[in-house]
Amino acid sequence: MSQPIAVNDLLNYLVAALDLNIDSSHVYEVGGSDVISYRRMMASYARQRGLKRYMIPVPVLSSRLSSLWLGLVTPVYSRIGRKLIDSIRHPSLVKNHGAMEDFKVQPMNISDSIAQAISNEDREFAQTRWSDAQSSSGDRHHWGGVKLGSRLVVSKSVHTDVVPEVAFGSILVIGGDIDWYFTDWLWKLRGLIDLAVGGVGVRRGRRDPENIVLGDTLDWWRVEAYEPCRRLLLYAEMRTPGRAWLEFRVEAAGGGSTIYQTAVFEPLGVAGLAYWYGLCPIHKIVFSGMLRNLAKQAVARSYRT
Repeated sequence: MSQPIAVNDLLNYLVAALDLNIDSSHVYEVGGSDVISYRRMMASYARQRGLKRYMIPVPVLSSRLSSLWLGLVTPVYSRIGRKLIDSIRHPSLVKNHGAMEDFKVQPMNISDSIAQAISNEDREFAQTRWSDAQSSSGDRHHWGGVKLGSRLVVSKSVHTDVVPEVAFGSILVIGGDIDWYFTDWLWKLRGLIDLAVGGVGVRRGRRDPENIVLGDTLDWWRVEAYEPCRRLLLYAEMRTPGRAWLEFRVEAAGGGSTIYQTAVFEPLGVAGLAYWYGLCPIHKIVFSGMLRNLAKQAVARSYRT
């Protein structure tokens, strides 16, 4: 059994400890409001992420084998996984309830803790520059992209001699009547498939052919973050076994600018992984062609301005 505590609750305890008036040093045990099993904890997380998980007890499974399996199917490294698995043999419960008497913190239950953690992760995600994150991982050529947490990231870049404002202009008008600069028939086919399974398809187009605001729709994408002349983050509203984003970013470089294109996918279970890796060859062709034509269009726009 365990008594997991939310990170925010733990931080609240630490902040409150700064003003705690006690005569001598004291050790406080803190935990969440729920006493639950690890099985229930995993089931609660799976439920909030929309994952179906069937738990089958097995007679013999060593911590080493479990950690290797954990490293294969989750973002956790096997060495860390082994320590986690070894730790579940021992109950982790609050025995001394002094913290409840001396602090005004009201810890959340497991469901609210997980919901808050997911919400915080999504908020931080929108502020992340994924091309930089992939570069810092030290592996830019991994098949299917670099794995950062539960997300798969593929980033490409191209240099062009035009200034960032002009380069970003080609990104600003993407979608709608302009389409997506490469293999438009594939995008339309994907839209028809999405429509057939109850998705939004490509019928929505754009609100405005030249301007973007937060929340705008570009075909089946929605604008999730936007910095004029610098960054555009799109969230896919198509039907997929997971969540997908497409980011464009422009930075000044060498008298011109560099256009970064980053595709991010957060798979939902095995179906999500199969979807992503199965489409990797097509994604590589489509996104490479799109970025190449974006740069060409930027140069063409510079001659017209």
